[in-house]
Amino acid sequence: MNTTTLSITEQTVDLWGGRLSITVKVAGAGAPLLYLHPAAGLTWDPFLTHLTTHYTVYAPEFPGTSEGNPYAIHTIDTLSDMVLAYEELIRTLGLDHPVIVGQSFGGMLAAELASTFHALPNRLILLDPIGLWHEGAPTANWVATPPDQLPALLFHDPEGPAAQAMLAPTDDVEQLQAAAAAMVWAMGCTGKFAWPIPDRGLRHRLHRLAVPTLIIWGRDDKLISVEYAEHFHKLISDSTVTIINECGHIPQVEKFDETVEAVDKFLI
Repeated sequence: MNTTTLSITEQTVDLWGGRLSITVKVAGAGAPLLYLHPAAGLTWDPFLTHLTTHYTVYAPEFPGTSEGNPYAIHTIDTLSDMVLAYEELIRTLGLDHPVIVGQSFGGMLAAELASTFHALPNRLILLDPIGLWHEGAPTANWVATPPDQLPALLFHDPEGPAAQAMLAPTDDVEQLQAAAAAMVWAMGCTGKFAWPIPDRGLRHRLHRLAVPTLIIWGRDDKLISVEYAEHFHKLISDSTVTIINECGHIPQVEKFDETVEAVDKFLI
């Protein structure tokens, strides 16, 4: 399946007493799967398309990152309230025990959801999640990183085709400028819940996680060290870890085949 034949629909869901609207992209068929995107915003990539072959994928855009609704981010101020809002979103969408997949910032949010509402998910997949902090291996401040330095931070091979396709998807200068501005705003919206230190006590809640969990990490992740894979593994009782070689912070993009193989083995 490819994106030229995939039908992606869009829903706007009103939450939080009508004060918050979240846009959700939906595609596929089968059991529900919730995908929580990284700090830079939602991109419908081949990984999501692959997931639609077995699941109905629901991909919400984090408040403030949807086109035409940038100030939605001001509705909620605390991470705990955002977790409650996402649980409300899942109930409003009528998702029954969805698989939850989270990348980076989305991985932290997925882990918070599954720890707070331990009966909510069917299974959990965390792709290089943030959320823990050790002084010996501090997480890089992606919000303060200049855009031209992000490829080196996010990818093992920033000059490779996967990195270039993701970070420069068009030759149109105006579109590139608009995309860059949207990315900076999205990082600000998500960064509100992650900085100055992306540790909000998740380590004290992960023991509540009660579903099988797959942790995938790029061995050469420069944003958050691969040693955090073991930290998450120790804190989540029913978890397995897959480390992908020659891979940075975004395994589903840089090492698509290896990531899909691990995910399919875990889910199917």
